[in-house]
Amino acid sequence: MQSHEFYMQRCLSLALLGAGHVSPNPMVGAVLVYEDRIIGEGYHERYGEAHAEVNCILSVKENERPLIEHSIMYVSLEPCCHHGKTPPCTDFIIQHRIQKVVIGCKDISAKVNGAGIDRLRTEGIEVIEHILEPEAIDLNKRFFTFHRRKRPYILLKWAQSKEGYIGSPIKRIKLSDDITNQMVHQWRAEEDAIWVGFNTAKIDNPLLSVRYTIGRNPTRILYDRTLDLDEQSFLFDQTQATLVFNHILESKAINRHLIKINPEHPIEQILTILHDQHILSVLVEGGRNLIGQLIELNVWDEARLIETDVSLKEGIRSPILTNHHKMKDQLSGMDVIHFYKNGTLL
Repeated sequence: MQSHEFYMQRCLSLALLGAGHVSPNPMVGAVLVYEDRIIGEGYHERYGEAHAEVNCILSVKENERPLIEHSIMYVSLEPCCHHGKTPPCTDFIIQHRIQKVVIGCKDISAKVNGAGIDRLRTEGIEVIEHILEPEAIDLNKRFFTFHRRKRPYILLKWAQSKEGYIGSPIKRIKLSDDITNQMVHQWRAEEDAIWVGFNTAKIDNPLLSVRYTIGRNPTRILYDRTLDLDEQSFLFDQTQATLVFNHILESKAINRHLIKINPEHPIEQILTILHDQHILSVLVEGGRNLIGQLIELNVWDEARLIETDVSLKEGIRSPILTNHHKMKDQLSGMDVIHFYKNGTLL
């Protein structure tokens, strides 16, 4: 007989299939088990559409539907109990007379936060909690950070030369190789937004889109205090939204949304507004000043440092990471990518 952990691991694997498609909802997977045999499984596939539990139950073959009420449901996150884009999953579980539900971790969002578990137990359903809980929380670290810290999950990323320079103050310089660039575009597709500093936007004129992989383009973020960036910049094309935080104007256009903030504590204001706009995660791609401010304020969660084989003996020095905990190193073509977590937030 397989353990609860075995079936919960399947839930986590299914949940990952929704990466890049369900935000600001969490990724969730579910399986339905009858006498040690999976008869249904599903995951939350796209924001606004059916949740994992519903897809799981609906996946059961017609001739096996009488087995549903005698089966155990495994789900990586506490079922929702409120009306949102879809009806409550708890009601769907109760409707199908499932008598036992095994949960990876609790949903800490204000609309759930244990109420889904309470609803099931009130209906006489046995609920088992905390199965592979650390793994379930880590799977949705963006979601949990968003609700606990009231800000998006922040990932810092930069590439540096052998000598520790990230670029030139006067022209764009390519550092990472094509294999790494393709990986970076995959990272972009997995996050809600991408943020660059003013100097990076001016010197590199980046598109900040997903071109070398399949996925959605993230929302672009720029902090341009006095709106000095050329309006012909690629950031203002109409391929994806661009939020321009500044000290002058508030307006909306097809190619850019101007958001006025106060000069004092701009980073904190930007993070609060991004939270209010339900942006769960942000990939920060430079430059040194922006990344340095986020490090100094200790409002970052992960960092991905790309150490390249390119020699650049002068230019802009790379940021200095502090409070970091090494997770792993990964070879990528001619590059080495160092992955870090914020050691103070472990």
